[in-house]
Amino acid sequence: MKLLATVWKILVGIKDALVLVAMLLFFGSLFAALNAKPAKHFVSDGALVIDFNGSVVEQPEAPKTFDFGDNSGPRQLRLRDVVRAINLAKTDAKVKAIVIDLDGFEGGYPAAMSEIGHALGAARAAGKPVLAYATAYTDSGYRLAANASEIWMNPMGGTLFTGPGGNQLYYKGLLDKLAVNVHVYRVGKFKSFVEPYIRADQSPEAKEASQALYSALKDDWREQVTKARPKAQVDAFLAQPGQLIKAEHGDMAAANLKAGLVDKLGDPLAFNKRVAELAGQVSGKAEGTFNTIKFDDYIAANPLPTSGDAIGVLTVAGDIVDGSAGPGTAAGETVTKAMLNGLAKKDLKALVVRIDSPGGSALASERIRQAILAAKAQGLPVVVSMGSVAASGGYWVATSGDTIFAEPNTITGSIGIFGIIPTFENSLKKIGITSDGVKTTPLSGQPDVFGGTSPEVDAILQSDIEQGYQRFISRVSQARHLTTQRVDEIGQGRVWIGGSAHQLGLVDRFGTLDDAIAEAARRAKLDPAKVHAEYLEKQPSKWEVALANLLHKNDDDDASGNGGDAFAIIARQQHALLNQAIGDVKRLTQGGSVQARCLECAGFAPAHGAPADASLWSLALARFGL
Repeated sequence: MKLLATVWKILVGIKDALVLVAMLLFFGSLFAALNAKPAKHFVSDGALVIDFNGSVVEQPEAPKTFDFGDNSGPRQLRLRDVVRAINLAKTDAKVKAIVIDLDGFEGGYPAAMSEIGHALGAARAAGKPVLAYATAYTDSGYRLAANASEIWMNPMGGTLFTGPGGNQLYYKGLLDKLAVNVHVYRVGKFKSFVEPYIRADQSPEAKEASQALYSALKDDWREQVTKARPKAQVDAFLAQPGQLIKAEHGDMAAANLKAGLVDKLGDPLAFNKRVAELAGQVSGKAEGTFNTIKFDDYIAANPLPTSGDAIGVLTVAGDIVDGSAGPGTAAGETVTKAMLNGLAKKDLKALVVRIDSPGGSALASERIRQAILAAKAQGLPVVVSMGSVAASGGYWVATSGDTIFAEPNTITGSIGIFGIIPTFENSLKKIGITSDGVKTTPLSGQPDVFGGTSPEVDAILQSDIEQGYQRFISRVSQARHLTTQRVDEIGQGRVWIGGSAHQLGLVDRFGTLDDAIAEAARRAKLDPAKVHAEYLEKQPSKWEVALANLLHKNDDDDASGNGGDAFAIIARQQHALLNQAIGDVKRLTQGGSVQARCLECAGFAPAHGAPADASLWSLALARFGL
């Protein structure tokens, strides 16, 4: 036994020593990165590799500070960085080709995909080789790949187009079994965010609105893809994929090739050899190791311009919440502070408000709006630039602008508000728990989550929601020069695509963020060519930059081939639905404020779902030892 004990102590000691060495190496590398002199980024000739291993967002979240696990997981790419890199590479002689690695791509909202697709198409039209690779393409991935001069796919993979739509989870049956009483206060017959808690299915009004929205977005996807690849049998694969695949004896990749959806079938090595023909083979390295320009290095070597007058850009991205939060969430306190600090410390000539949010807290939305009005009070022109989604609370914020830009497939509208309070009086009775006490006023202890709400408090809360809706449509009426009756007609919580919103008067013009910045310059009587964007957001610290570089130091090396086939992609999407279900429970129990939020918008978000939801699901699995 002594021998076993001695061996065990030695093994434990070895394990502790290895952990200590790993920690020392990690923090040593981090210390060196933090104390190193700023590097002059030099880009040599090669292929610019953009590894879409993750999703495309307006504003990436900060990296997890202490994550010592596998660092090769999904990342969030900033939309404007991707577009800028492609636009620069288009005319850069050092960039011999643009490679988009779409293995592991989790997608993005339609408007973001369109903007990147247009940039890739322009690069191809300018004569720059654009090569795409994936084991299997999603709808979002193919929207980008369609603009490539060569689309490659693994012969073991395959592409299926699912189109917008699908099922939404409804919890009324579960809540009834648990005897949870969900009190809903809302205005808007199309305000469907609360329906999963009070219905077992989708209401006819919500189904009508969703059908119109999804059909419009599907038509937009089809139009853009067929325009980029006119010879591909896109319609056939949308209408009867099973028949076409069966005709090729179940070989999905062969069916895709025959239909002209892809140009070449090959494994990652074959693809890398093809890129090496364009960008050059690295001497002394394995065959297929081509000269690479990493995306992060390319962005660092081409910093944003700082000359000329400053046009402030305030980003409102992610869920709108009360209080403070990091990047990727539009917290009322954080965004307001950024706006007011920008006005105090920056010599801004105009302001662009970039909105990419499905909404959230009505209180936080109004607080952000008031901060933007402070810029107006100082005489600054205010131009709103809608990104992929600017709905509900996002549109509330947009009413602060002098003019509104959007994309034809921006998801917007959803003018309506609601509140939810769950009470558990019936659930507690089932297990023998009751509540009682002394009340000094009709509102004592209300809203009572243990004993239920009273008719009087229900009436008060519903009245408050109705007054909030009137405030919302009044903001829209004043900003858009429409009668409140007209705003109510096109409001009621209904979600619109950008093209329809333009026809209805909710949007002024189509255009990108750059178009909005140019318009803001003109309104400030400045030459758009002689201004620069001043982003009013907290810049990452040296620690965060160094950590991000360590986490993604191996990104963009070559085509990985690790994205999984069509079935793996579908599995990831279903996993995201489970994440969402767990997150919905949290939102039900913690949704303490009046909400201006869009349900339909979540259906177009990247496949991984909200990171917070994913964490909740992981905790749930761990609780059951899975």
